[in-house]
Amino acid sequence: MIHLFKEGTDLNKPVLLLLHGTGGNEKDLLSLAEMISPESSVLSVRGNVSENGMPRFFRRLAEGVFDEEDLIYRTKELHEFIDEAANKYSFNRDQVVAVGYSNGANIAGSLIFHYEKSLKGAILHHPMVPRRGIELPKLDGLPVFIGAGNNDPICPPQETEELEQLLNKAGANVHLKWDNMGHQLSRAEVEEAAEWFNKNLL
Repeated sequence: MIHLFKEGTDLNKPVLLLLHGTGGNEKDLLSLAEMISPESSVLSVRGNVSENGMPRFFRRLAEGVFDEEDLIYRTKELHEFIDEAANKYSFNRDQVVAVGYSNGANIAGSLIFHYEKSLKGAILHHPMVPRRGIELPKLDGLPVFIGAGNNDPICPPQETEELEQLLNKAGANVHLKWDNMGHQLSRAEVEEAAEWFNKNLL
């Protein structure tokens, strides 16, 4: 997968796995990493699917309707890529925290839904429920931050609440931050995510 890796100044801190939104690339969320944990190593990945020339992490059939078969395949692909990157760049595979926005948050959520201990934690900005009707792995105490918009036209509040419930039911420790910026990622949301990260993952 097209990606960039930047070694941090403190190798004891978690590695941030950056996952962009639709139409983004591996450089999009570097400023978020600086705000959340500037000393951390960063593995930033570009989605392998193209939708009208816009990179994504998996296909969709329509707005808000995921291609489940492709989602499962691409989640496995990303999971294996993280394993390979840990070997290549010599970082601790057990110390990976996902930071995803929109489509990137959805693939991060899918990693949590499909692979036990795939992530040490996750910051999900404006995610949806990746899959329904499946049993989640045991997520005992997994720290998950969800940033959501009360007025998000792409991800309605009930979608966020359902995701929170599913994660909590599987044992995750979810912190939900509401904002009124629609589907936009606000500075206040990132600042709260950074504060949460420092309390829960360091």
